[in-house]
Amino acid sequence: MIKLINSNNKNYINKLRKFLEKRRKLDSTNSKIVFNIIKDIKNNKYEALLKYEKKFSKNSKIIPTKEEINKSIKSLDPRVKKAIDFAYNRIKKFHFEQKKNLKDIIYTDKYKNKLQYKIVPIRSVGIYVPGNLPSTLLMNAIPAKLANVKRLVLATPKLNGKMNPAVLYVAKKVGIDKIFCMGGVQAIASLAFIQKVDKIVGPGNQFVAEAKRQLSAKIVGTESMFAGPSEICVLADKKTKINQITTSLVSQAEHDIGSQCILVTKDKNIIPKVKSDIKKILRSIPRRSVAIKSLKKNGLIINVKNDRQIIDVINLISPEHLELNIKNYKKYLSKIYNVGSICNGQYTPMSLSDYTVGTNHVLPTAGSAKFSSGLNINEFIKKISIVTLSKLGVEKIGNPAIKLSEFEKLFAHAQSIKSRIKRG
Repeated sequence: MIKLINSNNKNYINKLRKFLEKRRKLDSTNSKIVFNIIKDIKNNKYEALLKYEKKFSKNSKIIPTKEEINKSIKSLDPRVKKAIDFAYNRIKKFHFEQKKNLKDIIYTDKYKNKLQYKIVPIRSVGIYVPGNLPSTLLMNAIPAKLANVKRLVLATPKLNGKMNPAVLYVAKKVGIDKIFCMGGVQAIASLAFIQKVDKIVGPGNQFVAEAKRQLSAKIVGTESMFAGPSEICVLADKKTKINQITTSLVSQAEHDIGSQCILVTKDKNIIPKVKSDIKKILRSIPRRSVAIKSLKKNGLIINVKNDRQIIDVINLISPEHLELNIKNYKKYLSKIYNVGSICNGQYTPMSLSDYTVGTNHVLPTAGSAKFSSGLNINEFIKKISIVTLSKLGVEKIGNPAIKLSEFEKLFAHAQSIKSRIKRG
């Protein structure tokens, strides 16, 4: 079921690259499908949105009433409400600490030139939440609220024809302004062209990710990462408990058939044990069929020889989640630089960080951990530079600028500066 790459093979790095690239590439047909849906909604707005919701989700009602929302929330198990409240407090506390570091910068030089860096919130944000994931709404909405985003719009698909009461409870708790029952590409396009938000955040499948990619070129802002489908990489050795390895791998596989699950180990003797235990776990989980497809398509075990190969392989994979389920994990921390989130030791399952740890679980996937971070308060703010030059200041710093602009053959730039400088 799960593939194996052995570093004894001289071409093992190339094999790994091909494995990763195959998953990350959306075929041209699917990309065109996404493009056409976006174009249709751009041109035909609500009519097109409803058409795709009926087609893909059998949903004919986009906007729920207050009565429907309240009724759904009342049906929610009180124990789930309590768990949400617990997670809310921890996530809010961690992200509030991020806010402490956000400060305007004001600097005045010796010529009385005033330079400023002003922090302002993004005005409106659309949040996409898969229908069964209230935790994802917590992760997106809390930092947005702390950043003082003025308007928050939620797009979440119905689950089996119904609104998810837990998602709606979170929406009410965090103060979502508008709720829409819609999913997939049509939801992303709707947020951009009908709701006209300034930025869209939230994870999704490869079609959702592609829709955000296409829109981010010109229309609307998106996260500085590819968010979804989910990924995990587990580093284990002969002392790691087999059940901890396998449950972590399967926990990602059950998300989506596009999820990626990778084990890296120097100990070849644990490999057959891992394979056997995965089969046992799969027999007991409700999303068995999804997990099996995911493991067959995107499951991988990499058998390496030494620490150098471990570091090289992990940085190449650039996983969303990394579990260092070994005793001496500290020796790797300073050398691993391409990763969304790291969970250290046997008592830190990635799954726990998805809910109640407090860190954000919207993280870079598809190799984007090479250049981006997980969702944080900075995703919901802008930094505006403000410049106020004095008469003395422009004269003192103007001549070097004139010299540079003339060197670059941008003579109108030079003339603009000269017009502010006292000559002769």
